[in-house]
Amino acid sequence: MKQVAIYCRVSTEDQTLEQQKEPLIKRCKHEGWEYHVFEEKISGAKVSRTQLDLMMYALRNREFNTVLVWKLDRLGRSLSHLMQLVEEFNNKNIQFICLSPDVDTKSAQGMFFLQIMGAVAELERQMIRERVKVKLDYLKRKGVRLGRPPGSKDKRDRCKSGYYVGWNKRKQKISQIRC
Repeated sequence: MKQVAIYCRVSTEDQTLEQQKEPLIKRCKHEGWEYHVFEEKISGAKVSRTQLDLMMYALRNREFNTVLVWKLDRLGRSLSHLMQLVEEFNNKNIQFICLSPDVDTKSAQGMFFLQIMGAVAELERQMIRERVKVKLDYLKRKGVRLGRPPGSKDKRDRCKSGYYVGWNKRKQKISQIRC
C-alpha cells in the first residue's frame, strides 16, 4: 500500500491551499492510498521550509514511499533544489508524482520531463524578478516614493525583548555621555 506525503505550498498568507489539497486528496482517495498533508505558506525560493523539512525527515525515516504535489513549482522553483530533492527521492526509492503536468519519476520519460519543467519554472521565476526590478527602477526614476508613507506605523507584531535590549543599550550610552 502506498503511504503518500502530500506537499502543498502557497507563497503568501492571503492565498489558499484548498485549490491544491482538494485534487491531491481526491487522487489519494481514488487510488486507495493512505496520505498525510504537509502544507505551508512561504516563498518557494526558500530552500529551508518548516513543513518541507518535516516531510523530508519523515521520508528519511521511511514513513512514506511516495511524494505527491500539485505542480512542480509548489515544491521549488530552483532547478538545482528540485533536482536535489528528486535525486534524494530516487536514492530512497520514493516515487515522486506531480499532478499538473502529469509527471511520474519512475519512468525515464517522466524524469526527463521533470528536468525540462524544472528549468522552465526557474526561468519563469527569474523573469518575474527581472520585471519587478524594472518596474521599481522605473517608479524611482519617476519620483514615486516606495515603501510605507512617512509617519505610518509598522503594524506587524514584533518581539519586544529585542526592542528592550536595544533600548537599554541606547540608555547606557546616553547615561555615559551625560556623566
